[in-house]
Amino acid sequence: MKRSQSPEAFVFSLETDDRSDEETSQGKAVKKDLLVSALRMGEPDRPKAPMDTDYQEEMEEEKPKIKFNLNFDKGIRGVEESKDERDAKRFDIKRLFEAVASGDVMKLDGLHQYLHHSMKKLTNSEYQSYGKNVLLKALLNLRDGRNNTVEFLLDISQKMGDIKEFVNATYTDSYYKGQSALHIAIERRSSYYVQMLVSKGTDVHARACGKFFQPHDGANFYFGELPLSLAACTNQPEVVDFLMENEYQRADVREADSLGNTMLHALVVVADNTRENTDFVTSMYDHILTATARLHPTWRLEDIENNQGLTPLKLAAKTGKIGLFAHILHREFTESHNKHLSRKFTEWVYGPVHSSLYDLASLDSYEDKSVLEILVYGSDIPNRHEMLQVEPLNRLLEEKWSRFAARMFVLSLLVYLVYLSVFTVIAYNKKDGEPPFPMEHTTEGYLYVSGQLLTALASCYFFVRGIVDMKRKRPKLQTLLIDGYSEILFFIQAVLFLVSAVLYCLGRQEYLGFLVLCLALSWVNLLYFSRGYRHMGIYSVMIQKMILCDIMRFLLVYIVFLFGFSAAVVTLLIEPPVRNITRGRGAGPGLFRPLLAEEAEGCQKPTFRNISYTTLELFKFTIGMGDLEFTEHYQYKEVFYVLLIAYIILTYILLLNMLIALMSRTVEKITMESTSIWKLQRAITIMDLEKRLPRCLKRKLRCGVEKDLGTTTGEDLRWCFRMEEVNWNKWNINLGIINEDPGSGDGHRQPSASSPPQRGKSWRGFFRGVSHRNLEPRHRQPTPPSTEMSLLSPTPV
Repeated sequence: MKRSQSPEAFVFSLETDDRSDEETSQGKAVKKDLLVSALRMGEPDRPKAPMDTDYQEEMEEEKPKIKFNLNFDKGIRGVEESKDERDAKRFDIKRLFEAVASGDVMKLDGLHQYLHHSMKKLTNSEYQSYGKNVLLKALLNLRDGRNNTVEFLLDISQKMGDIKEFVNATYTDSYYKGQSALHIAIERRSSYYVQMLVSKGTDVHARACGKFFQPHDGANFYFGELPLSLAACTNQPEVVDFLMENEYQRADVREADSLGNTMLHALVVVADNTRENTDFVTSMYDHILTATARLHPTWRLEDIENNQGLTPLKLAAKTGKIGLFAHILHREFTESHNKHLSRKFTEWVYGPVHSSLYDLASLDSYEDKSVLEILVYGSDIPNRHEMLQVEPLNRLLEEKWSRFAARMFVLSLLVYLVYLSVFTVIAYNKKDGEPPFPMEHTTEGYLYVSGQLLTALASCYFFVRGIVDMKRKRPKLQTLLIDGYSEILFFIQAVLFLVSAVLYCLGRQEYLGFLVLCLALSWVNLLYFSRGYRHMGIYSVMIQKMILCDIMRFLLVYIVFLFGFSAAVVTLLIEPPVRNITRGRGAGPGLFRPLLAEEAEGCQKPTFRNISYTTLELFKFTIGMGDLEFTEHYQYKEVFYVLLIAYIILTYILLLNMLIALMSRTVEKITMESTSIWKLQRAITIMDLEKRLPRCLKRKLRCGVEKDLGTTTGEDLRWCFRMEEVNWNKWNINLGIINEDPGSGDGHRQPSASSPPQRGKSWRGFFRGVSHRNLEPRHRQPTPPSTEMSLLSPTPV
């Protein structure tokens, strides 16, 4: 029964119940187990029931609810009905689920009459388990894309007047929360049922926001929560077009999920850098852009940021999706109505030379939170050294280096050499006695104090810069293999000097130990400037990787062996007796008199009962400097020699040779990627140097040029980076449509019938055209020479 005063007024409904008293009492008995299930605190993240099953369905316990009992007067009237008769006429949730799972409409015969007679609807709570109703169950059990019970159920719901509520039912379990019939129809790739559900009034903006649909470490399927995003992420362009253009309710492509991600962000998330995946993702990405531009020319989907402030391009950079990332940077539409969607514009072509303009919006570090900054400082991006090789980023960094960074780097080197020279002179001319030393009012004294102040100021600068760098980069052990750890070494150098300065001011002699450690590390840090030069930079990368990978692992195992065998040797040996030192007969004062006992004790040689001495001697054996002059005071001679021989075999023979083999393997392994890692480290240096420039100099030294591209949208001013590329693989594939005039800014014309045959497909065409995915042969087939380019030499540049 329903009572309402207006469509906006509160609606009160009372469900009916036609169960017998025996069935009602059984239901109450089941509810007693609710306390037990509520106390299960160890599985908070698991689903209460599977999304679907072909076996026994795990039903939700019925919640307490006031219902109208249709059998309240049968006892008074003396009407009795057998259980078989009741079950034959009655449709409960188990019977409905079994019927729709089989797809047999005959099993639902009499359902409409039963619902009408019992005043029930398919949207009643008794026909739902964790929000899952018979429509969701039917769509989960499609066979060859169809289930005839779906139309039957929709027709019944239409007659009962609850079609809106029926088609918009969603899961209530926190694991699958929000999944609707439209989500399931899209996931089952049934455009027929998608169109049917939309025509019945399903919500095209329903959000599947359960844990299963969120990115986490366990099994999940994140697609952006929305039905439109699900269609895009499952490569269904026809469904995407229908949802965007249908006459019932159009999906808004700007709609975002709980993470702020639009459908373009969702495509970035599902990309995995494989060839097949990249093909469909890039094709769908372009399809969405062109469709949106056709329907809503003023909308700019790629400028929408998610909750982290990332556009789709920046998200692709941050997540390391290099295939989609490269496609976005190189995207070029030749159609006039889509040209404004391009990020690459061909200025002119002459032979194999292409002069192109790349849009630097969101790329250049001149802007805040740019792609370049994300890649350079994103230590958690595993393949960022490869992504920085994608044009135009690689050429843009080279331009920055040649324009200002190289000069600033050389100047930094000269300044550091001055600092290092002053520090070395100050440390070498240290004074003897108890610190702090009084200032001498002489020229040498003034120079000495000035050098100390200069060194102290430089150390403070290194200390502050180290804190800022580590706060921004948040280095991890794994990322140090690529980023390098020069900033950390400079920070340690500053800490050592500051500790030494504090001890000096407190009058402690220990200041000298920290000072010499700082001096040694200062000279080691001079290798940081090797990253400015290619060959030395690659050599430095190999050294850094060997220290962190091979030598650290070797030392960990070696220390275990060293201390283990040292402890065993010390335990085995016996302390030799102290000699009885007395004054000899006739001895008197003189040069050769016997030593007193207390004098001899100070000159006694350490024995192998001293664990530090034993450890040092065993270390000498490792590097081939040990000897066999052992004391004879040990209990078991055989055991002692077994320990010694085992130690030599495990360390001197095994571990050292393994270290050499590992270092050789490391050199071979990183030879291919050492250049890109060096370029990444140099890119970090370039970015650090650029951040030190004032805003006025940044504007003056900015790379690129501002161009009016003049697209169909009117004036289109963009800051672009010009590149000239040589590509012999596609130099003559568009001879009929390209005007090879270096002075022409618009070099496109329609192909003519006399155009020469194409000699192959371009890589750009491979990525952009999903329908042309046939593989090219590795070697190009010989073709007749082009008459237009006959004077060019075929030798590659």
